[in-house]
Amino acid sequence: MVAAADAIEKYGAGVGTAQIAEHAGVARPHVYRHFDSKADLAGEVLRFAADQLIDTVRPAMQVSGTAPAIIRGVIGAALGWAAEHPNLYRFMAVRQQDKETHRARLGRTRFLGEVVAAASAYLRTPEVEVDLPDGVMAGLMGMVDAGIIWWLDHHDESQDEVVARIAHQVWLILRDLADSVGLGIDDDSYLSVR
Repeated sequence: MVAAADAIEKYGAGVGTAQIAEHAGVARPHVYRHFDSKADLAGEVLRFAADQLIDTVRPAMQVSGTAPAIIRGVIGAALGWAAEHPNLYRFMAVRQQDKETHRARLGRTRFLGEVVAAASAYLRTPEVEVDLPDGVMAGLMGMVDAGIIWWLDHHDESQDEVVARIAHQVWLILRDLADSVGLGIDDDSYLSVR
């Protein structure tokens, strides 16, 4: 699996099983002694990469501050990881959006799930608990992925600018959702951390 992740990083998200086997120094049939199928291998690489991404962003979620500040820190850490591992990030982003992918990437112990949990903890009151439906989380992840991949491909903004833009977009969606459950949040709390 590590060899597969390294091969993806070297050759791109469309790497074939033959290239993975060659990169690992084994014959192609040996790959299937460890994995049932190419899809099984891809799923393991996806979980491996998601774990690395989570390990990178988790410290940013454990700081105190406003939800917008935490979101900005998390997006910054994720963008930094993507800049170091652009092909692995692209590999994660282009995986078919099915339930298995969402369990790997969007489960409560994954990147966006943890961002939402951090923001929800800030927004939560004893009477209201904010819990996003999977479809909303998938949409947010798609927006984050698209913004990061665009930046990886074009570098038309500084890293700080793209972090600020994506974090602001995520915050606007989360703030709107908080408003929909009766939590009024004014923009001053966001503007003070920009």
